[in-house]
Amino acid sequence: MSRFLLVVFLLAATAGAVVAYKDPEQVARASDTVSDLLRNRTTAATRAVQISRGQGGEFALRAKINGVSAPMVIDTGATSVVLTYETAKAAGLPLELLEYNVNVETAGGHTRAARLTLDRLAIGKLVERSVPALVVPHGQMKTNLLGMSFLDRLERWEVRADRLMLHGYP
Repeated sequence: MSRFLLVVFLLAATAGAVVAYKDPEQVARASDTVSDLLRNRTTAATRAVQISRGQGGEFALRAKINGVSAPMVIDTGATSVVLTYETAKAAGLPLELLEYNVNVETAGGHTRAARLTLDRLAIGKLVERSVPALVVPHGQMKTNLLGMSFLDRLERWEVRADRLMLHGYP
């Protein structure tokens, strides 16, 4: 909704400049000024995190799951955030209530996982609440995966050279 209002404002400002000035050069300058103001406002308000590629080619990071720090690897092939049993336990998740009834394929082969919702998942300035996730049984995975159930909530993410940029909504 705010983007729509910004576009309407930009169009109104440009139209106002055309009516007020009737000079193409002044109209262009007015339009550039409005565009610069909007761009600077958007840039200042953007929440972004930069992650460097590791030596193994992966993008690894530290996340906070319900306030508990945990290592994660970005996995765009994973439909969901996937936690190891150990991380889920450290984050205080209700493991005794979980049902391991979701079939998943991991790098180590086939296993079952349990669905749950993370109250809070934070990566630097990017904080998402009520994030769907899976937990695998003890010993089934060695690392946590930051999958699409988190990445889809971002405004965008992009890889440039050896850097991954995660951009949250302002």
